[in-house]
Amino acid sequence: MRLRSAALVVTIAAAALLAGCDGDRTLRISTNTSGDEPKGVLKVVTALQCPDSMGQLTRKGSAQADGAVCSYVGPRGTEVSLHLVAVDSGAPEQALRDFESRLAALMPATLARMSATDAAEKAEAARRDAEAARADAEAAQADAGSAEASSAEAGSADAASVILPGMTVNTDGDRASVHMPGIHIEAHGDAADVRIGGLTIRADGDRAQIAGAVTTPAKGGEPRQRESVDINARDNAAEIRTRTSGEATRQTYLLTDQTPSSAGWRMVGYEARGPRGGPIVVATIRAKDRNNDAAFDDAKALVTLNVGE
Repeated sequence: MRLRSAALVVTIAAAALLAGCDGDRTLRISTNTSGDEPKGVLKVVTALQCPDSMGQLTRKGSAQADGAVCSYVGPRGTEVSLHLVAVDSGAPEQALRDFESRLAALMPATLARMSATDAAEKAEAARRDAEAARADAEAAQADAGSAEASSAEAGSADAASVILPGMTVNTDGDRASVHMPGIHIEAHGDAADVRIGGLTIRADGDRAQIAGAVTTPAKGGEPRQRESVDINARDNAAEIRTRTSGEATRQTYLLTDQTPSSAGWRMVGYEARGPRGGPIVVATIRAKDRNNDAAFDDAKALVTLNVGE
């Protein structure tokens, strides 16, 4: 049995996945996760709390008289604004879409790159899904006959097949497949599909995709809170969205790029939280350093101060 090919599958998938963040390569992650600990109840806010400082951020001037907006500045030209937003008809989605549109418009070249669609890529993903489903069916059939065939040689000198209870390994030249409970791996040349539980990793030359869904049972009688995450990375840029399910609003948006916009921005985004019926508190951030995680954490801390976590 040629186990080297089976190991190569994992190597190809991991290498292509890491390569997806470099140069003109592409990485897309789309997944849903459920947290173990539900978030607390968010407060109804009538006026913002705007401290003089929060971490690296310093308030710029005084809060507006109506208590609806206050502004902060941070290191290297970072700008943060805190907004108290009324929600019309109990639907915050439109208000947040407006924030996202205004922020993304500050980095038009990056937005255009992130918004590019590739129909051929989607068709290829569908085809590979079908192939993976067929491979699963064949592996299940092979497992059923494992008592009669514990191992069998394929037609070529470079081919081998080993069937054991709960595991099937097939190799043939640059093709390899491994199937066992919860783990399915298919590889052909530079392309590989790896499925582990609810997670799928697709690698093909200079492209890689991750998609999946993970559900954690509720604990202690508390309801589950499902968080959706969508990450699209391409050409040293990334667009990130997160949203937590439930009656309350909890959303994050970030657009980052190694190449600055004409105004010098490398990161824009928001953190938004509030009761479903509003008002919601939105902290927007604009930064000329894409790795300014501390400033974004401080912006989130301002939101937490006002409405809770």
